[in-house]
Order: sequence, then structure tokens, then C-alpha cells
Amino acid sequence: MFTRAAFCIVITQVTSRNIFADRASPAPTKIYHCVMAKSDGKEEISLAISRARKEELVAQYVELLDASNGFVVVEYKGMSVPLVDELRKKVREANGQYIVTKNTLFTKALQQKEWPVPDDLLKGPTAVAFGMDNLPGVAKAVLEITDDALYDNKVEITGGVMGTDILDPKRVDAVSKLPTLDELRAQIAGLIVSPAQGIVNVLYSATGQVVNVLQAYIDDQDGGDGGDEAAA
Repeated sequence: MFTRAAFCIVITQVTSRNIFADRASPAPTKIYHCVMAKSDGKEEISLAISRARKEELVAQYVELLDASNGFVVVEYKGMSVPLVDELRKKVREANGQYIVTKNTLFTKALQQKEWPVPDDLLKGPTAVAFGMDNLPGVAKAVLEITDDALYDNKVEITGGVMGTDILDPKRVDAVSKLPTLDELRAQIAGLIVSPAQGIVNVLYSATGQVVNVLQAYIDDQDGGDGGDEAAA
């Protein structure tokens, strides 16, 4: 037998930041936090967040899904604040967004936007790296982080979603090797410019040939006239 006592405190959360950098930080939120004390130790129990906060998070997830062409799911554990900040920075540099998600609420956002729901991936401590318009670059950035010794056993890619497909880690790796949007644009531009340049070269060559023929004709006429005058 053991004795048990419970008490609750109200904490004002002021460190919460909006996932969008161009938005003002949300107003401080009150979180009710309970500690259940026992004779053999204690366990902490957090009460559910408010309905308004849930709706706000779902709306933010929906907005990110609208702006992305896919995402990578990450399982994390034991990361310090500096390591998390560095991971966010790497993803941001690849034109992505990295956020820690609440699985049930993120699932609701996916269903709302009719995206595939990777139920097996959305378990435990989960974060999502949204591809925005550059999923290959974001996948590559996250993979580079997982290969960093500082993140050893702290970050693991469990899969992702691209279009209507749910990806396993191997397919995420394959996506990371695809050309980025900027690289595709450069390749398309090259395909457009090359034929155009070829046409210019052909026209220039054809024009040169016409000029040569005309010049030869003129020279021939001049030569003929000179001959007649000499004969006279």
C-alpha cells in the first residue's frame, strides 16, 4: 500500500512560438499541470489542451499542408534545444518547415485535406519536416542531420508522404536524390534554350550560304564585264 496526494498548478506558457516566422507570437496560454505524488516516487500528468488551442493547431497544420508538396516524418528523443534549433535551421535553408506535431491533431488535418494518413508513422514523439516546394531538398537536409554524430540515436526518419504515396525510409532516401525544383527549372531551361540555339545556328549558317552565293554571282558578273572591256 502507498499513500497518494494530488495537486494542480496553473502555468502560464509564454515561450510558445507560432510555427510561421512571419506571424506574431500567440498570446500566453494557461496550461493546467498536475503532479500525482506517491510514497515510492511521483509521476507527472498533463491535462489535455483546450479546444481552442486544438483548433488553432489543426488550422496551422492545414496551412502547412496547403503550402507543401510532401513531408518527412521524424521520430526524435533526447535532443537539446541547440540541436533542435540546428535541425530547424537546416530544414528552413532547404525551404521547408520543421515542427513537432500532435499526432491526433495532425491526423485530423490530413483527413481534412484528403492527404494519405500514415497511421504507423504517427506514433510516439513525432516531428514533421514539410517540403513546401522542395521535398527532395528537405529530405536530403534531414538525412544529413541523421548522419551527423551529434544526432546519433536522437533522430530517425520513419517515413513520409509525397502526393498520394506513403513513403518508407528507403523511399525517402530515394526522394532525397531527386533534382530539386531549382535544378528542374535549370534543366527545363536548358532543354528550351538548346533547340532555340540550334535553330539560330541553322539560320545563321543558311544566311551565310545565301550571302556567299550572292557574292559569288556578283563577282562572276564583275569578272564578265571586265573581260568584255578588255576585249574591246
